[in-house]
Amino acid sequence: VQLQAYGGGLVQPGGSVRLGCPLCGFPRGNYTIGWFRQTPGNEREGVSYISRSTSDTYYTDFVKGRFTISRDYAKNTVYLQMNSLKPEDTAVYYCAADRVPKSGSTWDVSDAYDYWGQGTLVTVSS
Repeated sequence: VQLQAYGGGLVQPGGSVRLGCPLCGFPRGNYTIGWFRQTPGNEREGVSYISRSTSDTYYTDFVKGRFTISRDYAKNTVYLQMNSLKPEDTAVYYCAADRVPKSGSTWDVSDAYDYWGQGTLVTVSS
């Protein structure tokens, strides 16, 4: 099984980018997915979460209304659409997978995920 986030790059403030996380080797729809981000010297923080059925999605407050998480079962891929980007969104973004559904109080706990992929760097700068 393998997770590999992609889609990062340099984007101007106010711009948009879509990150993807293909779930290579994972059974379709069997895993919950979280997106996290990390900046140098800081701990990894939760950004968003989507349940196996997509019935539950969570966002951290600083991305609500700007980011949207979704999943494509046919492609077995989870996406994070990031709009109205701000310089403070600059970070390495990671996707993580786990079989256990998360609640509103646990989705952003990084230790709750068993599988992690390589991150992708998003730089928001003019």
